[in-house]
Amino acid sequence: MDKISLLQKRKQDLLNVGADIRKDIDTLIDADSFVELSAFSFSKSEFYGEEAQGEGVVTGFGTINDYPFYIVAQNPNVLSGGVSEANCKKIEKCLNQAEKTSTPVIWLLSSLGVQLGEGVSVLEGLATLILKCSQLKGSVPQYLIVNGEVYGQISALAGICDFIYFIDKKSALAINSPLVISAKNEVNVSKFQVGGSEGLNCANLATFTVKSLSEVKNSIAEITEILSVPVIDSDELNISIPELDNSVTLKSLLKVFDKDTAIELGASYSPEVKFYLGRVGGISVAAVIFENGNGVELNALSVRKLRDFAEFASFYGLPYVTFVNTLGIRADLNTSNSLVLKEIGEYISILDCIDAAKISVVYGKAIGLGYTLFAAKSMGYDYSYAFANAKIALFDSVQGAEIEYAEDKKASKAKLAEKYADENSDPVNAAKGGYIDNIIQPSFVKQYLIASLQMLLK
Repeated sequence: MDKISLLQKRKQDLLNVGADIRKDIDTLIDADSFVELSAFSFSKSEFYGEEAQGEGVVTGFGTINDYPFYIVAQNPNVLSGGVSEANCKKIEKCLNQAEKTSTPVIWLLSSLGVQLGEGVSVLEGLATLILKCSQLKGSVPQYLIVNGEVYGQISALAGICDFIYFIDKKSALAINSPLVISAKNEVNVSKFQVGGSEGLNCANLATFTVKSLSEVKNSIAEITEILSVPVIDSDELNISIPELDNSVTLKSLLKVFDKDTAIELGASYSPEVKFYLGRVGGISVAAVIFENGNGVELNALSVRKLRDFAEFASFYGLPYVTFVNTLGIRADLNTSNSLVLKEIGEYISILDCIDAAKISVVYGKAIGLGYTLFAAKSMGYDYSYAFANAKIALFDSVQGAEIEYAEDKKASKAKLAEKYADENSDPVNAAKGGYIDNIIQPSFVKQYLIASLQMLLK
């Protein structure tokens, strides 16, 4: 067989075995924009007695809305998507190029674990791969799509990448096989109960749960626009939000963002603490909204969520805006005997690393540690604002103060009642000490934010 015919045959074999994964890649990127790398990589599996076509992974680069991305797509039709040393080396080449060109990476993962018969060499390959992914964190955005079942050490990448997509009724991710987890725990649970987005609702992993890959494409395009172009011209510089004067709801607060720009991240876990990427007056921001009418009580999971988001804002130089309505840390045994204090320490360290603007808006309650962490000038907030009807205090109520000082025989209940009455929790008292920059009419909050963001732009 002549060389050209041999090339054509090998190319066709590759296309045949990779038809499904190439279709997924085409769904994600602009038409005809994909350029494959290291296509003719083959290693022989001694255990299976066959070649790993393309090493079971397709790598290359393409564009989404003309923005460039490197792509790593595991092919589950080659040796069950099994990870091998050669597979890892091929991926590492792609990641090195992404690092060199500061280009974001999209991962399409689908793997039942390592290829059988590889031994320790595949563990070395995985170590190299996981480390490289970690080294890219904060340098280039990484988008990971759980494109089927993902089990074993490769699932560790989900703990590193910036944005994790789960596809409804398709995605399952776990460090151990669901069969092993079911057997060891003597329960009969499905792969989705173990590793679907709902099954992982305490894992802080699922940034988005989507219906299809086409939704992922639109989401990546929106996020990339916000991260790549930090400031655009805006027609929303003098907009007021009149309904905020009557009732502050999540729906009305979201009008602070420019129209159709707010993207919620991580909605499936700790939903009382909401994160958004979006634009305010054309400026890209990362925003936290504590959403609970009476004030959010935090635990270790919700503080960890805050920590991860603050780290993301720090990595990508985004202004960090916090809409505060929190009572501080939940007072129960589970929270007390948890990692909550460790997570608070980590959050403070990361908050201090944010070089961009840090702005706090107390729209509800800022009680005790809830004020210290999320509104205190001494915590590094550049501007702290409070709605006229907000509540800033050491305790949420007179009863709370009395309980705290119940064992203090010198504490006067009458004086406690006077000091911590509702009328003395008015934000004016904080403003008198210079701790709150301004007490604002809620309807004008967007204008205050835009003015502050413009002053603090770097």
